[in-house]
Amino acid sequence: MNKLLIFLLLSTTYIFSNINAVVSIVPEQTFLKAIGGEKVNITLMVQAGDSPHTYEPKPSQMLSVSKADLYLAIDVEFEQVWLPKFENLNSKMVVADVAKGVKKIAMSHENEAHTVHDAHEGQDPHIWTSPANVKTIAQNIYKVLVKVDKDNEDYYHHNLDAFLTQVEDTDIQIKETLSTLKGSRTFMVFHPSWGYFAKAYGLRQIAVEVEGKSPKPRELVQLIKEAKKEKVTAIFTQPEFSDASAKILAKELHIPVIKVSPLAPNWSQNLINIAKAIAGQK
Repeated sequence: MNKLLIFLLLSTTYIFSNINAVVSIVPEQTFLKAIGGEKVNITLMVQAGDSPHTYEPKPSQMLSVSKADLYLAIDVEFEQVWLPKFENLNSKMVVADVAKGVKKIAMSHENEAHTVHDAHEGQDPHIWTSPANVKTIAQNIYKVLVKVDKDNEDYYHHNLDAFLTQVEDTDIQIKETLSTLKGSRTFMVFHPSWGYFAKAYGLRQIAVEVEGKSPKPRELVQLIKEAKKEKVTAIFTQPEFSDASAKILAKELHIPVIKVSPLAPNWSQNLINIAKAIAGQK
């Protein structure tokens, strides 16, 4: 057997020995890539700019699910409808909930005009906005990778250790940045996606939207009063949602509108940048 043929056979074996995994959102893709490395082929469901609340998979993604070894769920809304369909499509696929062990908080639409811990929306799904939660997610990813690929346990463990160090460094940087805060620890958001981040660092988020809807004129007036009282320095909006109301508030308050998505791939720098904006740093 010539060397070229041997090389081709080995290469083919290597390619097909990888785990074919599907994840729901971009941060999961980042976490899985960090821990699974070259041993995992990843298919992403919710693309950048789309919302995990209402996402509907494309035919090409359904094909990927049909061939997948592993699906990593993270308790985002679209999974409630689609995960049973994925399991029916591919009964051999291992489905793991990487949110297991994370203590959930209520989805809060909070401002002085309207304070609601929304029973309709239930628990806040944005668990990955807290470094402590990311550690739990990472441990869950590691465990399921070892479950389906025991032979590469040492490889995954090495990657997990490196990733957990990065998470700890991120947490330290955020704490150092926020330690410079002299006054209010309140920030304003359009959609309340940063509840876990706020809880982790003793902050408070004021939501512009009320029960998933843009505020009425009376509510905007109240938001302006509250933002002035709390000395809010910026309003965070997401590319996935309209920022028309936020722009009105920002113009009245003479503060910037900062577009930032909790679904950004660089989760670490994303959280550090938010901390800097809250602390008034550039």
